[in-house]
Amino acid sequence: MIILGLNMSIKSLNAREAYEAILRSLEKHHEMMRFSLPMIASENIPSPAVREALASDFGNRYAEGWVGERLYAGCQYIDEVESIAIELGKKLFHAEFVDVRPISGVVANLAAFTAFTKPGDVVFSCSVPTGGHISHAKKTIGGTAGAIRELDVYNYPFDEKNFNIDVDKTEAMIKEMDSSGKKPKMFILGASVFLFPHPVKEIADLAKNYDAKIVYDGAHVAGLIAGGIFQDPLVEGADIFTLSTHKTLAGPQHGAIVSWSKYAESIKRIVFPGLTSNHHLHAVAGVAIAFAEALEFYKDYAKAIVTNAKTLGQALYERGFNVLYDNRGFTESHMILIDVSAYGNGFEVEKKLEECNILVNRNLLPYDKRMGRDYRAPGGIRIGVQELTRLGMGKSEMIEIADIMKKAIIDRTPSKEIKEKVIELRKSFQKVNYCFSSINDAYEYIKIR
Repeated sequence: MIILGLNMSIKSLNAREAYEAILRSLEKHHEMMRFSLPMIASENIPSPAVREALASDFGNRYAEGWVGERLYAGCQYIDEVESIAIELGKKLFHAEFVDVRPISGVVANLAAFTAFTKPGDVVFSCSVPTGGHISHAKKTIGGTAGAIRELDVYNYPFDEKNFNIDVDKTEAMIKEMDSSGKKPKMFILGASVFLFPHPVKEIADLAKNYDAKIVYDGAHVAGLIAGGIFQDPLVEGADIFTLSTHKTLAGPQHGAIVSWSKYAESIKRIVFPGLTSNHHLHAVAGVAIAFAEALEFYKDYAKAIVTNAKTLGQALYERGFNVLYDNRGFTESHMILIDVSAYGNGFEVEKKLEECNILVNRNLLPYDKRMGRDYRAPGGIRIGVQELTRLGMGKSEMIEIADIMKKAIIDRTPSKEIKEKVIELRKSFQKVNYCFSSINDAYEYIKIR
């Protein structure tokens, strides 16, 4: 049973006490975040303008259907905002068609899978230990592609040394499958642990031989792509590029699909009425703002993110951590992957760092399965620097963070002492950068009740 700070159990609360406890927890969370190092690779801090959009009346309204074709009245300004989001998205991602109605990256993926496949079709994706997202995964582990869309999911042969898809072995595997009557209908690219660009052009060339489609899940790297680095999936050959609008894009938690005009009508019908009704209009407004911020600021932001990730990887490596893929400069994205098995498992290291106000997540390593490990206690942790970068941190702070992490994990310095160092470091970094306006602090709790 969860016990609240006032020594009361949740089950014992009356309505007023519950109301007050909820609001108290919200404020305490904001206070915690003000003095933590948030390094979970799937998160970010939105700008104050995005937070303003999320608090607007758009969140109370419906606008079923496409822009200008709504099934509800009162959508004039909603249509204006969504139209702006669509046009900005086209510019950012070199797309002919953008749909900002998917309410998450997983919903965007499911729409793409539905557009290009039917149940039983053969598709390829990265396995979870090699970075693949659960929405790309097989039925046996509850993946969206397998369990919900009922696709026959095969995993790419993987080059562990370079942390990427082995194109030659994939081609050989497909030829062997083809000889027994199995042809791929779709190739899923992109990942949840996404250190290096995927071979979009090479897989697209292979897909043409089988009239198969390419879905690129850029949820993690959309902000980097918007900033003109990492890769350009549509130009390189993807048919559909799906994304989450938070993470490196630093908008609200929402989803989007960018693609080509020839797929527009199919995607539109699948997203509505197939997968959404209300598409969370306050979040759409936040996405529009994030897209505008990306056009204005993300060339600098994306570059700073990758520089910080490489700097942190190198600094941790020099201090004794087994940061993977030093042979490739550790990363070309916002994240690094660390084998922490010398100091416990990933869960134990995650909890130790959390005691120090350092927020990371445990993560499977490509070879964990062979070592008898699973997601509950894997061998690794995953670290992202996109949020720290948006708070204004640079190379010197990355080196300081590496020193702090060494003291916490390798030197086993008491957590209280490390936490004090983290709080002191964070005091100077309380504003959101790479946005048009930042009057309020990044984690300031704003009461409107």
